[in-house]
Amino acid sequence: MAGPAFRAAAVRVRVPATSANLGPGFDAFGLALGLYDDVVVRVADSGLSVDIAGEGAETLPRDERHLLVRSLRAAFDRLGGQPRGLEVVCANRIPHGRGLGSSSAAICAGIVAARAVTIGGASALDDDALLALASELEGHPDNVAACLRGNFTVAWTEDGTARTITLDPADRVVPVVFVPSTEVLTETARGLLPKTVPLADAAVNAGRAALLVEALTRRPELLLTATEDRLHQDYRASAMPDSAALVATLRAEGVPAVISGAGPTVLALTDEAGAEKLVNFAGPQFAAHRLELDRTGATVLPLDM
Repeated sequence: MAGPAFRAAAVRVRVPATSANLGPGFDAFGLALGLYDDVVVRVADSGLSVDIAGEGAETLPRDERHLLVRSLRAAFDRLGGQPRGLEVVCANRIPHGRGLGSSSAAICAGIVAARAVTIGGASALDDDALLALASELEGHPDNVAACLRGNFTVAWTEDGTARTITLDPADRVVPVVFVPSTEVLTETARGLLPKTVPLADAAVNAGRAALLVEALTRRPELLLTATEDRLHQDYRASAMPDSAALVATLRAEGVPAVISGAGPTVLALTDEAGAEKLVNFAGPQFAAHRLELDRTGATVLPLDM
């Protein structure tokens, strides 16, 4: 049986940073942010070439161990076969190990690029199959759902298959991220979580998560209450004390602030006026960035854009 045919021209894919959990929506909620990695992939006659600029340029492998390359390979397997060679160029802007979905971005960039460079790839690997594969590679769907679809996503697994719905955040919501210079591994942060939590805490989180859907999409004035969490952030505080302290300070000032994903980045959800003031809270440990909300998710772009 013949394998797939590939396009001669390179393809360019842009993928957004993402913030998962958003406080109470543990392992379910994701928000796409206007900070992007770009990847260019071309099928070559032979071999593998990987070039990296920006975040991770000094540390990431330039061979088959690279997460993006592994994701390309996984997608090509689903599409029917591997190309003879690959040339990959990465322009990375999403910080690594900071809770902004850098691994999900690499995974999503790889599988979207593989589909785009394969003739007939969109019919062989549709959007639901992309989400399923990305979730399989990442281990959970929250970040990859937001990365692929953009906006605000609620993701879950049903009968072993990842699913998601996409909702539009209110236009007046402005994300500000406080990115520290130090990393926290997701495995470290997850290892601090208890196996059981008090029933009262679980009940509070369930209510807050439900409220957060309304607050983020239609009534941002409820975001401070809606982002309260009792399931994971306090347990992880010892791994990121500066981030935990910043969240407490911001919330005491009435700013809806949470740990982004597994941390240590802090995400604040404010408005245009509030975004200008929040930079003053950064201090020497953090770099504050006002971002846009990403509305499109992973996108194939013209090479000359």
